[in-house]
Amino acid sequence: MIAFKLFFIALLAVSAFMLLLWLIHLSIKNAGIIDVGWTLGIGFCALIYFFLGDGYFPRKMLVTAMAMFWSLRLGFYILFDRVIGRGEDPRYQELRKVKGWITSGNFILFFLFQAFLSAIFSLAFLFPAVNLNPQLSLPEAAGIVMWFIAFNGEALADRQLKQFKANPANKGKVCNAGLWKYSRHPNYFFEFLIWVSFALFALASPWGFLALSAPALIFYFLFKVTGIPATEAQSLRSKGEVYREYQRTTSVFVPWFPKRKGS
Repeated sequence: MIAFKLFFIALLAVSAFMLLLWLIHLSIKNAGIIDVGWTLGIGFCALIYFFLGDGYFPRKMLVTAMAMFWSLRLGFYILFDRVIGRGEDPRYQELRKVKGWITSGNFILFFLFQAFLSAIFSLAFLFPAVNLNPQLSLPEAAGIVMWFIAFNGEALADRQLKQFKANPANKGKVCNAGLWKYSRHPNYFFEFLIWVSFALFALASPWGFLALSAPALIFYFLFKVTGIPATEAQSLRSKGEVYREYQRTTSVFVPWFPKRKGS
């Protein structure tokens, strides 16, 4: 089955890429590069499927374009905002204190695990790339529309946060401007919607339902692993009561009107 072969090739390629980033991380002493690798690695997988898949060309082109726009924008945003010229993300500093497989071999297993996750997430692009149906469907059109909205929403949230942090007067304050007034994590919310849109696009292809694992995993990681819990714990450590008030008044995920202070 060509899909299985392509998946195996992508897994090997992204694993090699992650091993290279692991070596780089030993030099720069910043495990945050793993977030760059995870994002760009998924785009790398999408390119492999595009060039080696035998599916309907317009479908391959559309899903690969969506994947690459997302991968390159987010990957380079993380690289320049959180890695180059920056200290290691406090989340990874905390992980270094934990004894277990994540830190064994100085994070090497963690990097390889991220390669495996990149390949799993890339299933959303694999099945459309081998779909021979010469007609685009309604779910695929809906997926494109949702992707456009979510992609621009996440980019806007990242830009608003970056502008807020760039103002020296905001040091120690909580960003509650723009989309951040309505959600404590609008970037995560739109990231989740992006993966819903990828899964929706993939549903039109045979075995595409397996791509539903991507938004399900994203939701789990955001709420239970390194997303919201770790981010909010660090915000509480650095901002204290100011952030607690923000928690009381602002929706955690889905953008909604803020509550009145003290209510």
